[in-house]
Order: sequence, then C-alpha cells, then structure tokens
Amino acid sequence: MVNLSVKSVKKIWKVINLNNVGEIMTAEPFTVSADTHATKVRSIFREEGYRSIPVVSGNRMEGIVTRGDIMNISSNKSNIDARGIMEHSRVIATPEMDINDLALKLLKADTVQAPVVESDDNMHLVGIISVVDILRKLLYNGKKPKNENIGEITSKNVVTCNYDDLISKVWDMMDETGFSGLPVLKKKKLIGIITRKDIINSGHIRIAKSGDLKRSIKVEKIMKTPPVVATHQSKIPYVAQLMVEHDIGRLPVVENPLYIKKEPDRVMKADLVGIVAREDILWSYLS
Repeated sequence: MVNLSVKSVKKIWKVINLNNVGEIMTAEPFTVSADTHATKVRSIFREEGYRSIPVVSGNRMEGIVTRGDIMNISSNKSNIDARGIMEHSRVIATPEMDINDLALKLLKADTVQAPVVESDDNMHLVGIISVVDILRKLLYNGKKPKNENIGEITSKNVVTCNYDDLISKVWDMMDETGFSGLPVLKKKKLIGIITRKDIINSGHIRIAKSGDLKRSIKVEKIMKTPPVVATHQSKIPYVAQLMVEHDIGRLPVVENPLYIKKEPDRVMKADLVGIVAREDILWSYLS
C-alpha cells in the first residue's frame, strides 16, 4: 500500500477534478505593491481595463483594489497609496476549490472576483478568478440552466440615467446603488449604457467626485452605443454567451427594439422593461 502525503493527494485531486479553480483561473495575475501610489493604480486601470487588481507585499496577498475603489480617489485623496484604497477580499479561493462551491460564495458575498492563494495556510498569490471565468466554464461544458427564458430572471426595477445627465450625477448614482453600469435613456427610450469602466477611461473620475459641475461632462460623451440587449423571450444560454463574449456585467431587457441590421443584438433604441445581471444568469446555472 502506498502512503501519500497531503500535498501529493492535493496534486492528484487537482488533476482528477476538472471543475476546480486551478483549471480556469488566470495564473500569475497583474498585481501592485501595497505602497504603489493610488494615482498610479488609477492609471493602470485606465490603460489596461482591469476589473480589479490584487495588492501584495512580496508575494503575499494583502487586499484588492476594484473599479469602485478607484472611483473613490478624489483630488484630496490623491496622495495615498494602494494600501489606503484597497479592500480585503470578501472571498479567497484556492486552486483545489470546486468552481460550483466558489460560485456560490461569490454570489452570496456579492462580489465578482476572488484572488487565488496557494492554500488555506499559505497566502502566496497564485491567480485570480471571476464570475465570467466560471460562467464560461459552465456554458461551454453544456450545463443547463434551471430557467429557460431571460424573462424569468429579469429585474424590473431599473436604475437609469439620461443622455444629458452630468457624469458627476451618474457617479453618485453608481456609488449609492453599487451598480457598475446604468442604461442610458433619451426621450424614455434606451439608447446606450454607461459603466464604471467608461468613466475611469474618460479621465473624469476626480471631476465627478469633487462635484466640479463646470468641468463635468455629459453622459452622451462617453456612453457606449448602440447597446447589446435581450428580450423576455431570449434564451438564457444565448444571453450568457453574449455576456461572456462582450464582457457585459448588466444587460438591458427590452421591448419594441429597433435593431442594427449588421449587429442583430444591438439596438438604436428600444423600450426598457428590465435588466439582467451576470450574477442572475449564474444563479440560474447553479440552482
């Protein structure tokens, strides 16, 4: 009889269990040190488009900086470092963790990413994993969702903004609601969507936070249009695929869409009736 160490058993389990975190995580993710200047971190978000960046001391996991944290950097906070704006990760994963178990932890903690450390006893950072990674794995493995149509999981109470709203107002709405993206309306019709990423990339974060209305620009200058949409009849696997392929976190659900001919999932305008989040889709796959 062969006696195996705990470490050996874990390595074997990683090979056998094809649904573990180690299989789909992003290994050796981009990181910043705890003493990296906050404005430098903001520049990295703008240039690279990351959703979050782990903060380390050496190779040890210390915290994580998200787009929401970056939007909280104002002119009177620009002298702090990453340590001063980071948050402690709500969920920490290990390579051997089952992705279904991790997905439930992420959803219950209301967060979309988790750093991956070597083990429960070793905080050496080895990767990062997101809801998108898990959803892609479930989708392309052919797993069937509990629900059939998007209409079954659509949220009807939608926080929106208008195309002529100032970015300062939209920033406040995102800060208050925690939503990473808002549908944009014009004459009560959906025409676009604006996200935290759009605001960060525009370079108008500090203006929005400081409330300098004279310098704040309008939503129409940086919103994404035409938006990708779904209808109540859209099948969940199809919408999941749209979200994964386009890296969309929240998708407007519409009626009476006027589609773009060459891009059948995008609309010039439509009646907004709801919204579905990536997390709603994932819940359906896990139920």
